[in-house]
Amino acid sequence: MTRLARVGLSLLAVATLVSPTLARDDVPVAARELVAFASEDGLARLARSPAKVDFPALANQFEAQTNAMFCGPTSAAIVLNTARARSAELPRDRSRLRTEDLRNLSGGFDPVIPRYTQDNVITKGPKTRAQVMGEPMTINGKQIRDFGYQLRQFDDMLKANALHTRLVVVDEKKPEQEIRVDLVENLKRSGDYVIVNYLRKAVGQRGGGHISPLGAYDPVSDSFLVLDVNPANAGWVWIPSTTLIKGMRTFDTLENRGYIHVESP
Repeated sequence: MTRLARVGLSLLAVATLVSPTLARDDVPVAARELVAFASEDGLARLARSPAKVDFPALANQFEAQTNAMFCGPTSAAIVLNTARARSAELPRDRSRLRTEDLRNLSGGFDPVIPRYTQDNVITKGPKTRAQVMGEPMTINGKQIRDFGYQLRQFDDMLKANALHTRLVVVDEKKPEQEIRVDLVENLKRSGDYVIVNYLRKAVGQRGGGHISPLGAYDPVSDSFLVLDVNPANAGWVWIPSTTLIKGMRTFDTLENRGYIHVESP
């Protein structure tokens, strides 16, 4: 073997040994703190959590968003179906039915299962579907493309679907401990839910602003379980409370992001 070949093999061996460490160092600090729900640690956190009253019902109604702008409508549909499960007032969304789907049905049978969907929750809100998908709209006297939902726009949509809400903007004056206690107390109570609006890159994930429900809190690790409605991108994940609050304490068009307490009257 030539000297050059021996040097090459030596360098390859060193690279093989150090590459995992280098790869780890390249990962943002915030991302290293995230723990996948499906991991052994993630499941252990849920098992010992004293604040997970909402989790079973939310998990039962969970669905993934159908496009990149629908994290808000998806979160709304999940919470609405959870809060009003099996209610006689659940709507029937026939928008996904084709004419040929009904061809062999008789007696006026309706195959649509009553439930809120990512499509029908939008229709009652003031922000139109077209605007959610980027149609220019006027904000502060300017025409802009405002994809998805800002926090207050999302709150307006929830209220339009007859939910009682309490919106909390996480600005610079809001103490971290006050936010943590507020979220944890919600997760200990039945009958209400909490949805968070945060900036993905501020918590160590890829992407921009995002909306998803919270499912639980683990005091041992001081982390919240985010039931991410885009599992293709991130999946359910435990995020340290300090990191999640940092992600909510970010600016979005008019004001900071935050969270919303939700309950059905």
